[in-house]
Amino acid sequence: MGNKIKVGITHGDINGVGPEIVLKVVGDERLTELMTPVVYSSPRVLSFYRKALNLPQTQYNQVASAADVADDRVNLVNVTLPDDLKIEPGVASKSAGEAAFASLERAVADLRAGLIDVLVTAPINKDMIQSPTFSFPGHTEYLEASLAEPDRDKALMMMCAGGLRVALVTAHVPLAKVAAGVTRENVLAKLRLLNRSLVEDFSISTPRIAVLALNPHAGESGLLGNEESEVIVPAMDDARAEGIMCFGPYAADGFFGTSAWKSFDGVMAMYHDQGLAPFKTMAMGGGVNFTAGLPWVRTSPDHGTAFDIAGKGTADEQSLREAAYLAVDIVRSRRRREEAVSNPLKKQAADKPRKPKTADQRAPEAKNEAKPDATPQTETEE
Repeated sequence: MGNKIKVGITHGDINGVGPEIVLKVVGDERLTELMTPVVYSSPRVLSFYRKALNLPQTQYNQVASAADVADDRVNLVNVTLPDDLKIEPGVASKSAGEAAFASLERAVADLRAGLIDVLVTAPINKDMIQSPTFSFPGHTEYLEASLAEPDRDKALMMMCAGGLRVALVTAHVPLAKVAAGVTRENVLAKLRLLNRSLVEDFSISTPRIAVLALNPHAGESGLLGNEESEVIVPAMDDARAEGIMCFGPYAADGFFGTSAWKSFDGVMAMYHDQGLAPFKTMAMGGGVNFTAGLPWVRTSPDHGTAFDIAGKGTADEQSLREAAYLAVDIVRSRRRREEAVSNPLKKQAADKPRKPKTADQRAPEAKNEAKPDATPQTETEE
């Protein structure tokens, strides 16, 4: 079969849990029934962790170029790394950061060239990867600079777990600068991106979006801040005038605890920890970070390099597996919509709301169940 979606997978920081979870995911032979995995790594890195962790042998189709990958096989694009590169599990090092970037750069180039269909990135260390060629606070910003069409595309960070989808107005900025980033223009722009993604990427014809307040108790009528009345509400009015169904702003402290999020298709948080703290409390280890708003699909696990457990064999690969599944689902949703646009007779079917697939529907063991021998990765991967 030549129509399987090609899923590029980077190895992340080679001293973190990235190589381990990649090996565990591609080691499941059922994966090739659903997609064509294309791993961007070095045979030496993968061999080191396979032997150190006593993982099963995986037969790779080693290729020099993604143009030569084979369906029904786990493909390995050989990323050239220095011969003297040290693999030191749990150690943050510039050389490991350079190896992470080498994998990422090669995969992004192939994504732009159409040699792979989606990109799934294993965790990087944001400090160690910094260099003259990578001066970004994370994957999201690098991918926006690398993949976005100038003056058209903007990236939107969205955390996903089943029906729970949390997007951010401001992402990787210091807390002291958050309020300055919550402008009427920015809130409206992010609401547009979230609404479009819910329609095109998740096949929800008329999304309902909850908007969280910036200040405690939604500002308490101006007593605790005026951003709600002066910025957020006007931006929501602008969005409603464009046909976007948004509601709020809701006080963030009780929104998730009362399960109010279940009444909406997406939630717009004002800043990083406002959205990610409750998300990870509910979905840690099974959630996915999706970079919406770009022409190409990129997902990643909901955790970081987890240096504290690297090389111990206890890393849980479930979030990376879910990231691969979600990437495939999103590509399929986009293709259905593109077909509907080109064939108006099919538009009604494409616009019909679809329930998100559960892991149970995709593979027998692809469930968000805690594994007794798995240790959660507590750092953040974005």
